[in-house]
Amino acid sequence: MRIELVTIGDELLLGYTIDTNGAFIARTLAADGVQVVRRTSCGDGADEIADAVRGALERTGAVITTGGLGPTADDLTKPSIAALFGRAMRKDDAILEALRERWKARGWPGGLPKANEQQAWIPEGATVLENRHGSAPGIWLENERGQWVAMLPGVPREMRGMLTDHLVPRLRVQGAAAVVRSATLRTTGISESMLADQLGALGKGFDGLSLAFLPGWEGVDLRLTARGRGAEDTDRALRDGVSRLREVAAIHAYGEGDADLAGVVIDLARTRGARIAVAESCTGGLLGARLTAGAGSSDVFLGGVLAYHNDVKTVELGVRAHTLETVGAVSEETAQEMARGVASKLGADIGIAITGIAGPGGGTAEKPVGTVCWAVSHGDAVVSRRAQLIGDRTEIRQRATQAALDLVRRTLAT
Repeated sequence: MRIELVTIGDELLLGYTIDTNGAFIARTLAADGVQVVRRTSCGDGADEIADAVRGALERTGAVITTGGLGPTADDLTKPSIAALFGRAMRKDDAILEALRERWKARGWPGGLPKANEQQAWIPEGATVLENRHGSAPGIWLENERGQWVAMLPGVPREMRGMLTDHLVPRLRVQGAAAVVRSATLRTTGISESMLADQLGALGKGFDGLSLAFLPGWEGVDLRLTARGRGAEDTDRALRDGVSRLREVAAIHAYGEGDADLAGVVIDLARTRGARIAVAESCTGGLLGARLTAGAGSSDVFLGGVLAYHNDVKTVELGVRAHTLETVGAVSEETAQEMARGVASKLGADIGIAITGIAGPGGGTAEKPVGTVCWAVSHGDAVVSRRAQLIGDRTEIRQRATQAALDLVRRTLAT
């Protein structure tokens, strides 16, 4: 099956919103043998929408649109495409009542706003796609020649839910001769070039699988992609391929798919019956936020201390004044004392500490912006690291949390 995507919204053309919807749809459908042959973005105008959809229908006869289904004056997707199919718009009383009940349940004064009533108008002869993730229903509109347009909301969370609920089951090509699927192995604590050297010939792809190196602040993702095979063979090849990569990447590999290192650390600590506390300076709570992002983290994570000012480091964490005076707040010695201090204060088995200079100011010749120290206290032992991290303030803070979590992972893995 060959289809086209039309993503709608002035914000896409102005660059204020990145078109993540198109990428998600293309990736999801390719995994089931549905080929997206063209992606187009257009503005909110009725003529722009009609022109983009008309061209796509002429080429493939199968189109998915996102955006323009909301309650405001610039939401013109439904009437534009209805006119293209020669259909009138009609009010759907069931949709209208569902909208009223939704707003009633929210407890908003005045009930359903008048503007939202336009979401209950649909093209004649269209199939309504229930939106269990928001207020705007989706639409499936098909003509006598079998040409169709599926209209989905532009809000990513709603679009993804409706794609899974409705379109994937409709479009899935049963027993597709060829699918395009990928699998990802996540690594950290090693540079892209060093990882390429370590992989050797595997780094060029193997067993008919292509390999991409995807570096970011979390580390380097290794993404294997299989094309031109059946679903069963593809999945088997990807599983075997990831296993080979994991064996070579060794300690640097921490997870697959979209695994987050914080979740990996929480699981490791839970398995070992260890509880965690954090002491943060330059990251300002970012480490604690990552560790508590997953459900069930409370049985492992106890809490933390934001020791941004030196007085808090000494009073709350027991960092010695002598340490701060001689080697400074940004030092491995201070990080070690912070880690020990927070573990002792909160009764944790593992103390994690981060201190550094995230910038853009505050750096010196000896300790430039990006200098970060982190430490992990575990039992009677404490280990620490110092590095010069790259990026702006946000990225330096993110890289610091990843480095600290990786040190915990390696500590627990031994």
